Amino acid sequence: MSQSDESSKPESRRGPLHRAHESRNAVFAPFGGWEMPIQYGGGGVVAEHGAVRDSVGIFDVSHLGKATVAGPGAAEFVNTCLSNDLRRISAGRAQYTLCCTEDGGVVDDLIAYLVGDDEVFLVPNAANTAEVVRLLSRAAPDGVTVTGQHEHFGVLAVQGPRSADVLRALGLPADLDYMAFVDARWRDTTVRVCRTGYTGEHGYELVPTWSDTPALWEALSVEVAAVGGRVCGLGARDTLRTEMGYALHGHELSTEISPLQGSASWAVGWKKDVFWGRDALFAEKKTGPARRLRGLRALGRGVPRADMTVRDGDGAAVGRTTSGTFSPTLKTGIALALLDTAAGVELGAEVVVDVRGRPLPCEVVAPPFVESHVR
Repeated sequence: MSQSDESSKPESRRGPLHRAHESRNAVFAPFGGWEMPIQYGGGGVVAEHGAVRDSVGIFDVSHLGKATVAGPGAAEFVNTCLSNDLRRISAGRAQYTLCCTEDGGVVDDLIAYLVGDDEVFLVPNAANTAEVVRLLSRAAPDGVTVTGQHEHFGVLAVQGPRSADVLRALGLPADLDYMAFVDARWRDTTVRVCRTGYTGEHGYELVPTWSDTPALWEALSVEVAAVGGRVCGLGARDTLRTEMGYALHGHELSTEISPLQGSASWAVGWKKDVFWGRDALFAEKKTGPARRLRGLRALGRGVPRADMTVRDGDGAAVGRTTSGTFSPTLKTGIALALLDTAAGVELGAEVVVDVRGRPLPCEVVAPPFVESHVR
C-alpha cells in the first residue's frame, strides 16, 4: 500500500478561485480549514438561494477533498471499507457512502466515483479528507494505492432548473442520469461531469484540474448570468441543503452520530459481509437507535439554530437541534434535530425549541421541507 506525501502537508486555506471571489466582493469565513465565500455583494444569501430554486446558481466547492484509490481490485477493496455497496452501481456511476468507525460512528460522508474495477475516485469533506486517506491507506493491500489529491482538482457545483442549459452552452454533456458521470473535453482540458448535487434541484458537479478551475468558473459565470442566475456562496448552500434535510457532517452525522440516528441508513449496504462498523450498526439496527433525526418547522416568529434544546409540551428535554436556519422558500424558521426515541415524539407533534431563553413552538415533520427535483 502507499499514500501520497500530500496528505501529510498542511492544507492550503485558499482555493483556486480566491481572487475571483474577492473581485465579486465576497464575504469570507473559515469552513473545514479553508477560507470560503459565504455570500457575494449585490444579493446576499436569500437572493442566491432564490436563484438556485428559480433559475441556476454556481458554487465553488473546491475545498472538498479528492483522492484516488487505484490498483488491482481497488473497487472491491473500497467496498470492504465504506458503508454503501459499490456492487449496486456500474462504472461511470457515483454513489453516496460513509466511512464509519468500528463502533458505528461516521468519520465522513462522501461521494465515490466508480471509474472501473481498478479505480475509485473519492470526494470527502474538506476537514475529513486526511483521515479518510489515512484509514484507507492503512488498510490497503499490496498493489492498491491511495493518493490524496486535495489540490489537484477543483469542484464547481451548477445547481438549479436552468443548470442543463448552462452546461450545454459550454459544450459540456448535460443529458446524464442521476449520479452518472463522464469525463468530457472542454477547450483543451478534461472535466469530470457528474449529475448530482446538494440543493434538491437538478444539478451537476464539475471536477476540473486545479489550474483549469478559474477559466471554467469564469465561463460558467457568464452563462449563468445570461439566464438570470447567480454565483452563490456557502450560506445559500447551507439554507438549500437544510430545506432538503440533507446531512452536514459534524451536525447530522459524526463519530458520535450513527447513520441510523442521522437518517442515512439507506447508504449502508446491509447485505454486504464486511465494511467498517458493520457489527455495531447491525447491533444498533436490531435494538433500534436511541435517537432519530427529525425536521422542525417553526410555528411562530423566530429562527432555530444548531445545538438548541428541544422540549415537549410538558417542558421535558427530548433532544437537540443539529442545524437550523430561516427558510427563504417557506419564509419561516426550520431545523433538523435529534430527538430521543424513548420520548415518543411523533410526526405532527408540537415541541418547543429554546432559542436563547425564548420558547419557539415548532411542528415535528419529516424532511424534506420543500419538494426535491433531483431525479
